[in-house]
Amino acid sequence: MKTNRILTLAVLCLLTGGLYSCTKDKNVAEDAPKQEELSAATLAQIKAQGFSTEGARKIEGGYLVEGDILLTDENLTQKVESPNLVIAKEEQYRTTNLVTTLPQVITVSVSNLPQVYKDATNIMIARYNALGLSLTFQLATTGTIGKIDIVGFNEGPSGGFITLGSAGFPTSQGKPFNKIRMNTNPAAYGTNPNLNYLASVIQHEVGHCIGMRHTDYMNRAYSCGSAGAGNEGQAGVGAIHIPGTPTGPDANSWMLACSNGGNRTFNANDIIALNYLY
Repeated sequence: MKTNRILTLAVLCLLTGGLYSCTKDKNVAEDAPKQEELSAATLAQIKAQGFSTEGARKIEGGYLVEGDILLTDENLTQKVESPNLVIAKEEQYRTTNLVTTLPQVITVSVSNLPQVYKDATNIMIARYNALGLSLTFQLATTGTIGKIDIVGFNEGPSGGFITLGSAGFPTSQGKPFNKIRMNTNPAAYGTNPNLNYLASVIQHEVGHCIGMRHTDYMNRAYSCGSAGAGNEGQAGVGAIHIPGTPTGPDANSWMLACSNGGNRTFNANDIIALNYLY
């Protein structure tokens, strides 16, 4: 699906064996200063994990690859194992690690962000809970930090794109990734963010936190509408088809790499995939 926003994912806890998680806007005039180049050894480690090295850069906490995936130094030394589950050939995909100890209630907190982010989080929670999964979500008690904490960061455009948000994959201990970062820079969502659009981005990021990869990870050009969007790399994800899901592309999945800039929630195939896993 053609879009102007590339959704990215910060993979802080890769599989032992992550663009809603991070989103980017095309055609943004302002550019950030040039990033430092990575060493050949680091680039080789990134490539060995199955991720593209194009545009990889050092950021706080690790290395941002493919626009939205954050790899820590620990991730880069982890053994990539395969096969992992693929839900439909060009459909839903999950990482090696999933959330375990089911059923489970995952609390979500919103720290130091405007009220609209908490409102959007409540919409996200209602959307997931309506599916009747063994994972349910609830807003954390005021003043406490949830199992997933939504925090803000401020980062302007870089290279014609802007990151909207990022998240990671579940830990090897079966815990959901514990943080979603949402960009508060006005160039990301504007000064008055659209509530349903914000909810859709958070919904996508939560998908990463519980183990979902982009549905079009093999070729982001499918949703991003650009040949230069790139192949995210297999990163240990195999090709085991989940019965009941299609084997062709799906233009409406909530886990597409690129946002349509508006309200996007689960479609029928997404629900099949989530019910298969949870």
